[in-house]
Amino acid sequence: MLEASPLDDGWNLRHEGTSLPAGVPGCVHTDLLAAGVIPDPFLGRAENEVTWVGRREWTYERELPAVPSGHEQTDLVFDGLDTVAEITLAGQLLGRVRNMHRSYRFDVTGLEGPLSVRFVSAYAEAEAVRGRVGERPAAYTEPYQYLRKMACSFGWDWGPTLVTAGIWRPVRVERWSTARLARVRPLVTVERGTGVVELRVDVERTRVEAGLTLQARVGGRTVRGEVTGTGGAVRVEVPDAELWWPRGYGEQRLYEVELTLLHGSSPLDVWRRRVGFRSVGLDTSADAHGSGFTLVVNGERLFARGVNWIPDDVFLSRVTRERYRRRLRQAADAGVDLVRVWGGGVYESEDFYDACDELGLLVWQDFPFACAAYPEEQPLRGEVEAEARENVVRLMPHPSLVLWNGNNENLWGFRDWGWEERLGGDSWGEGYYLGVLPRVVGELDPTRPYTAGSPWSGSWRHHPNDPAHGTHHSWEVWNRRDYAEYRSEVPRFVAEFGWQAPPAHATLRRALPGEELSADSPGMLHHQKAQDGNGKLARGLARHFAVPDGDFDRWHYLTQVNQARAVATGIEHWRSRWPVCAGTIVWQLNDCWPVTSWAAIDGDGREKPLYHELRRLYADRLLTLQPRGEGLVLAAVNQSGQPWSGTLSLRRVSVEGEVIGAASVELAVGARLVGEVRVPPELEPAGAKEFLVADASGAAGPAGGGGGLRAVYCPVPDREIPYPQPRFEVAVAPGSVTVTARTLVRDLLLQADRLDPGARADRGLVTLLPGERVTIGVEGWETPDAAAARAALYCQEPAR
Repeated sequence: MLEASPLDDGWNLRHEGTSLPAGVPGCVHTDLLAAGVIPDPFLGRAENEVTWVGRREWTYERELPAVPSGHEQTDLVFDGLDTVAEITLAGQLLGRVRNMHRSYRFDVTGLEGPLSVRFVSAYAEAEAVRGRVGERPAAYTEPYQYLRKMACSFGWDWGPTLVTAGIWRPVRVERWSTARLARVRPLVTVERGTGVVELRVDVERTRVEAGLTLQARVGGRTVRGEVTGTGGAVRVEVPDAELWWPRGYGEQRLYEVELTLLHGSSPLDVWRRRVGFRSVGLDTSADAHGSGFTLVVNGERLFARGVNWIPDDVFLSRVTRERYRRRLRQAADAGVDLVRVWGGGVYESEDFYDACDELGLLVWQDFPFACAAYPEEQPLRGEVEAEARENVVRLMPHPSLVLWNGNNENLWGFRDWGWEERLGGDSWGEGYYLGVLPRVVGELDPTRPYTAGSPWSGSWRHHPNDPAHGTHHSWEVWNRRDYAEYRSEVPRFVAEFGWQAPPAHATLRRALPGEELSADSPGMLHHQKAQDGNGKLARGLARHFAVPDGDFDRWHYLTQVNQARAVATGIEHWRSRWPVCAGTIVWQLNDCWPVTSWAAIDGDGREKPLYHELRRLYADRLLTLQPRGEGLVLAAVNQSGQPWSGTLSLRRVSVEGEVIGAASVELAVGARLVGEVRVPPELEPAGAKEFLVADASGAAGPAGGGGGLRAVYCPVPDREIPYPQPRFEVAVAPGSVTVTARTLVRDLLLQADRLDPGARADRGLVTLLPGERVTIGVEGWETPDAAAARAALYCQEPAR
């Protein structure tokens, strides 16, 4: 039977003639940080002090002892090496590697002694490849497109430039005889209610003549198959299989699969995974609105409630199984049902996809290409196909994985960012996205759809980012326009859009110790990586709010409110346009360090107001007031599996709290549908002193002040509204803060991290009418105090 022994301990890192203890999995930066050689690059501007690390060569060393085992072959297996390295054992070269996204296996039978992994600088390798294949354009100046490494190591508009090297995934020694399972490719389908697992197997042998068989167990059924030469297959059928569903549509039933390779009756190797039976498709057919982009799971057409995922830490080995689960649990709790793994990162670890399988989170997986023209010459072309083949097969068992995507923004970049002219006919990646990758997916994983890129209109007959065809990235709004303009289009699927805001106050205090905070203080500017990011924040804020002069706390609150408002404007409009629009994927769920960014959860894991707003926006049922044509429409979005009926109340209210007009409307919306009611003209608010409130009492979901769902519509920007001086009462109890409004209280927010850095509130922005009350749950606050709670409460105030 194959024996595997971890080889993660006992490593050292050579640094300036000395050896430092090395953590494996890990990277040079985490080792130097642990040894006190470098400062924490996440704090202040220390990132600038460690740029030298990415320019050096580094060597990891340890002894590989001889371990008599009685097996015929011994393999040294690296699950991940970052990135360009030479591996030697006892002075003998085992191999050279150049791809972070692949694993490597070396035959070390009979060898022992010093084991060395020498990494060359990623910069040196990238610059050498650039010299061979020629210059290629990119969105950033760093040379990330010339090697197969996590692109955002080189910095991004939300990330630091920390170019890593190291043994970033586990290492082990495997000892085996006769044969082993080299590759197992599970094709999981549903045929007329029967779950089918077809296991296609490649084996590696030490003895060609040995007779081998396969034995597969799934769902209480056992089937055997033969191995011929180096391949074999076995098919298991599970009658009346329970389906795996995305969250909100059904249960996440998972089945254990055990495949054993046998020589006679002796087991040689075992492969175990969990699978889920479900069908998945992508409807891109043409219709009266253009051509769609609708995910279909088990025959159910979905509006995807998505978030974009970036690596959760610059230093990937620090993202543990528990951290993956915590972050993805946060996503699920916010109503998210799809997570897009963005193309500037990595194929994530099994822990990520396991959590998505269990939580019912659909995964859209980008191949790692982002925002650059990628050369198609060697040595890159062979590496791209090898990594694609390995990772497609590695991730195939996961039912959560529903879509392969060729790249992020490169087809768009070729057409719109001046690349076509600059390239002058040179290769730029099209051969990957329209050739290599669809061929690999079609050959190895025909159970899942593939799309060439995001955005992509489906063919060159349309502009790559045409909102009427396929996927669309909406960035003109953040970059140049008011977010009210989200309502000007109904894209078929919005795969990226978003708005920036700073992280939580406690996160800033930790990341910028001793700094007097202001929007443009040195540390704040360093932790703002977007081009003209603060300028865009300022212009976006000024369109809607009276910008506070020199009051950082007020600026911090209003920019976070504005982020939530911007994203809400888009999602409410697009969800109300289902089924023409079939999904939104917010940029972005998470951060990789403390930074002002588009994230809903900041780099310390704290939830911004946007996170809590997503809980409302992505709930199964959503009320929204939408300006349409000459009037207002009340849209009731029902993504639940049950009809939604009841009475809606509409109130035209003054800022002083007077009800100017009211009406009740009967609601009846079928499952997975959107219902619309035209607001009576006499209830439409006029001018700056009035607004409209719609309530659906008793409906499940996040509420306004009490139970039920609420929508608020103001006809003018907040900066024009003469808000009254807010008056409210505060009462505290263990685990809660209760606020009772005596006036209109708009956008009430408890910043729990101001009570205690470890505290968390269970809700975000709330609008209360006079006499209404809200109770906010608070975790991690051990000494409740009403004065402290009042100081941590923010809301809209009269313009100063």
